Amino acid sequence: MAAFDLDGTLSKGGSVFKWLCCLCGPRATYFAAVGLARPLFVGALRSGSWADHAKERLFRRLLTGRDVEEVMTLSRTFAIRFFEEHGRPRVIERMNWHLQQGHDVVIVSASPQLYVDVVAEIFGVAGGLGTRLAVDARGQLTGSYLDKNCRGTEKLRRFTEWTQARHPGVEPIVYAYGNSRGDRRLLRAATYAFDAGRLGPVGSLRRFARLPRGESGPTATAGE
Repeated sequence: MAAFDLDGTLSKGGSVFKWLCCLCGPRATYFAAVGLARPLFVGALRSGSWADHAKERLFRRLLTGRDVEEVMTLSRTFAIRFFEEHGRPRVIERMNWHLQQGHDVVIVSASPQLYVDVVAEIFGVAGGLGTRLAVDARGQLTGSYLDKNCRGTEKLRRFTEWTQARHPGVEPIVYAYGNSRGDRRLLRAATYAFDAGRLGPVGSLRRFARLPRGESGPTATAGE
């Protein structure tokens, strides 16, 4: 099996803010972000629950009351355009190598499930796991998470749950690719773990093997 993070791994940089701009317009999105500048800044510095709560507050400010069907339609258009412009060919090539080997490939991301599903469909992988957003009885987004932001411990939990459902009773060999602190737990649990980020030896995953260039298949030591 192979698990790939999305933002900063399969893509150049983050997608969430660009997605919000697509849904709500740049002006509204920037004004909402400025209004939450302090919690967003602290969340970026401290990560963990600080980042989770700041992101959810931004979602509430911008997404509450939006029709989920309309958002899904816009999210599909966004995801296709985003990867045309911001996909990372080297990491996508590695993902395609896994697919050619017949491996189960899944995208595991803190980005909203609404477009992680579209990205999984674009690349023809077995599944996509993202942050699920709550929808009320009228079919409108509440702006809150349905459960938890899909990063860190939650990212590993969702991946483990998906793996066990797909291959019950089997302990698979897992290749994992990430670029940030939110990927560390998933990478530590993998058989073979790769830092696919752009910061290299100065990044938060510097203890993991770097994604090699110009090779047909993965090369790494197990774990960290």
